[in-house]
Amino acid sequence: MPLPISPQKALREWKLYLFVVPALLLIATFSYFPAASAVYHSFFDWQGGDNKQFVGLDNFRRVLDDAVLWDSFKTVSVLIVFNLFKMIPSIAMAVLIHRLISDRAQYLYRVLLVVPMIVPGLVTLFIWKFFFDPNLGVLNNILDFTGLKSLLVHLDGVFGWNVFFENAPVGWLSQPELILPSLFIWGFPWIGAVGVLIYLAGLQSIGQEVYEAAELDGIGPFKKFLYIELPLILTQVRLSLVLLIIGTLQGYGLQLLLLGEAGGPGGRGMVPGLWMYNRAFIAGEFGYACAVGMILFVFILCLTYVNNKYVRVEK
Repeated sequence: MPLPISPQKALREWKLYLFVVPALLLIATFSYFPAASAVYHSFFDWQGGDNKQFVGLDNFRRVLDDAVLWDSFKTVSVLIVFNLFKMIPSIAMAVLIHRLISDRAQYLYRVLLVVPMIVPGLVTLFIWKFFFDPNLGVLNNILDFTGLKSLLVHLDGVFGWNVFFENAPVGWLSQPELILPSLFIWGFPWIGAVGVLIYLAGLQSIGQEVYEAAELDGIGPFKKFLYIELPLILTQVRLSLVLLIIGTLQGYGLQLLLLGEAGGPGGRGMVPGLWMYNRAFIAGEFGYACAVGMILFVFILCLTYVNNKYVRVEK
């Protein structure tokens, strides 16, 4: 038989409800209502404003025949693979900082990692756009200074890429074949401050006795990472993986700023989010853009389910 709740405890719970219920109402108003509105308008031929015509499932039938959209899913799949490789430097940096003996040095490196987060993301994107500039960009100057440009020209002659030429600057964002390599290079050296801090939090929860036992067994630095540190931060890696997949599928700001609303030459940088933006704000097809957003939501939901079901972390 359950014990009766004391009046003091009941009063405390009601006070909590007074804070929780308004927060839930705000979430419903500013998060769920826009999502529900997008679902509603996906069944309409809507160019904005009050003029809209109910078309049923026509927008979704059109999605099934949209070659640009499905090609954009292929592109974003490649970007997800790229971003999986980009997780490695963050994990390595977190391990290196964690192994520093001095607590002051660890604190200093954490601060140095956080400082770039102060810079607005839009500014960072503009800087990278300047890096890719064919005439004044830093990337082409580095290739010329180090002699790597000649190596790329030689490899181009061997494999027949027809993108690198001796007396012409490399058009990273103007040649369709170089769009995906440019998106891969973006963010070098691929050390994300948030990712490093998440992995550091997991590493710092490892007890010192575990390291002492490993040293008694004569385990070296690499095996220590492989058999101790990596397995014990897999929860954080899994969290980063979920956020990475969702962020990559939803994101389009990078492609919009670097390549424009058409996704660059030949649309080689087109991703689903950018195509949704294109249909809504360039073509004025808001109803169809909502339908594209619903398809994107289903893909994200399915991938998140697969990740939660099959990417297991043994405790």
